Amino acid sequence: QVQLVESGGGLVQPGGSLRLSCAASGSIFSIYVMGWYRQAPGKQRELVAAITSSSSTNYAESVKGRFTISRDNAKNTVFLQMNSLKPEDTAVYYCNAATAVAPSLRYLEVWGQGTLVTVSS
Repeated sequence: QVQLVESGGGLVQPGGSLRLSCAASGSIFSIYVMGWYRQAPGKQRELVAAITSSSSTNYAESVKGRFTISRDNAKNTVFLQMNSLKPEDTAVYYCNAATAVAPSLRYLEVWGQGTLVTVSS
């Protein structure tokens, strides 16, 4: 199996910055795509940003220019640098990975447990 462990959430004032990290571990043969989703109270979970193994990226319109996703393939880790944070960025942020599990190469989509980001003065 594969596990994702997130870190880096917390309370920050509007205009501030946070950096989220997510490390994958377990029987990993390959990780195709890693991404961050978020879910605010009363809202559906939405994609924030995603990055492929070749570092192609995709961002939600609401975070373009403020958030940056990156990954360290050697460490199976993905990062989300969040700048110019707004109150509407408040949500639980979930890490997601599309993987191939060793040794079967079976496709497996994995979610982290979530980390809370609160933007408030």
